[in-house]
Amino acid sequence: MSAPALIALAHGSRDPRSARTITALTEMVACLRPDLRVAPAFLDHCDPNLDAVVDRLVAEGHSEIVVVPLLLTEAYHAKYDVPAVVAAAATRHEGLRIQTTDVLGIEGALFRVLDTRLREALKERRVRELDALVLAGAGSTDPVANAAIARAARAWGAHHKLPTIAAFASSVPPAAGEAVRAHRADGRRHIAVGMLFLAPGLLPDRVRELALEAGAVAVAEPLGVDEEIASIILARYAVGAVDLVPLDALFAGV
Repeated sequence: MSAPALIALAHGSRDPRSARTITALTEMVACLRPDLRVAPAFLDHCDPNLDAVVDRLVAEGHSEIVVVPLLLTEAYHAKYDVPAVVAAAATRHEGLRIQTTDVLGIEGALFRVLDTRLREALKERRVRELDALVLAGAGSTDPVANAAIARAARAWGAHHKLPTIAAFASSVPPAAGEAVRAHRADGRRHIAVGMLFLAPGLLPDRVRELALEAGAVAVAEPLGVDEEIASIILARYAVGAVDLVPLDALFAGV
């Protein structure tokens, strides 16, 4: 019996850099697990969408699929959009079994990627001293999702023993520029900004613009393509694949 196929489902963006990054990340997942059929899909703005990818996988003979949402928080897309599109795709194919996993979330491995991107930015800007950090995420109307970004900022700052402010690219304050200015008002002048975004796009570009205008000495790139993130995707997939196994099969021989 072949393993379930894996669909890495990203939000999507009109910016072509985003789709290229997600596709490259998916290719890295496939390289780590060459035994799996792995494919990217997008909720909005770019192709392929989930229906198209599911249709292709079913045509290839796959009857079981695990969908891993490439989202960092449990915001609106995770709670409503993803379940809706997955349910719609499942009803279109009789006998198809689809399992949706938890989102990627913000866990320890992502902080290592954050640090890598920050070191790259500091090296590029020839920055040798920091006295404050800002951690920027997308922002949401969901306070629970925003709280996850705030917790991540506190954890990241504690690790580096630097004061750290969470900033948001949309929906709620503070914006990245406001966060940088708040640090500067406290007398700090060497402020760097980290990005809790998977891929480049309009929101990360806006974070960069506002932060640099406000006086940030360096702004890191989004998390991007990294083996740490690919490993998280595979960890989510593994749980989803187990959930597809019928209970009688799990307890056979017990």
